[in-house]
Amino acid sequence: MTIANKHSIEASEEGGVRFLHFGSEWVQGAMRIARPYALELEYTREMMACLLLRTDDDWPKRVLQVGLGAASLTKFWHRYFPQTMQTILEINPAVVAMAYQSFKLPRDAGRIAIHIADGVAWMKDIPLPQREKYDCIMVDGYDANARFGALGSEDFYRDCRARLSRRGLLVLNLFGRTHGYKNQIENLRAAFDNRVLALPPVEGGNAIAIAAAGETLYVDSQSLKAEALKLYEATGLKLAATITRMEQVGSTNSSQSVKADSRKRRKNG
Repeated sequence: MTIANKHSIEASEEGGVRFLHFGSEWVQGAMRIARPYALELEYTREMMACLLLRTDDDWPKRVLQVGLGAASLTKFWHRYFPQTMQTILEINPAVVAMAYQSFKLPRDAGRIAIHIADGVAWMKDIPLPQREKYDCIMVDGYDANARFGALGSEDFYRDCRARLSRRGLLVLNLFGRTHGYKNQIENLRAAFDNRVLALPPVEGGNAIAIAAAGETLYVDSQSLKAEALKLYEATGLKLAATITRMEQVGSTNSSQSVKADSRKRRKNG
């Protein structure tokens, strides 16, 4: 999602990979041309670690994505989770056009609803009692200079929480090498009563944070590894390195309310 839409939307290719740019050298998305449904960038793979934390057979039924980019997350959900209905918020129509033209975004209005809208404003538009609930909200929105803007505010995070179901998760792609990162995490903790798992940055500086709306996040090594194996067999997604980071954070930062407990795991898992 471009926070401002005045920048040019460009694509480049190198080594069999197509990259998305918002008028700068920053990479806003990528697709390996030979494997268009695979998650090429490490941070996009890490965002899918939410699947290890909520392992109900039908989770998630509804996903809201703020920022379309190269449609990597959208395509992954669409291909491997046919029960999932997606709502996409993208402020710049040129990004949507590029995703269709160059990044193989599926044309499936029945499962992917795209709105040209500002994510911050959209969260507030509908009165609270009438708001639709989502099992997973994924936020991956930057401007051309990799700035998060209002998408990093406590008010926005509270609005996200209000739109999450009881077992809902907010999954954020933050940029861990900026001065605003610490403030964003503090805002996230305040909005979600410390139910936050903030992972260290991966290559490129992207840092994934996951916040729980209702139930505490549970990090149990054995269960995580078992679920990761099932996910790999179903999708080819490898999350071993991510599990290691999740274990480190869960065992060293008790203030994040991340507990080692497997009581709420799927019964048939």
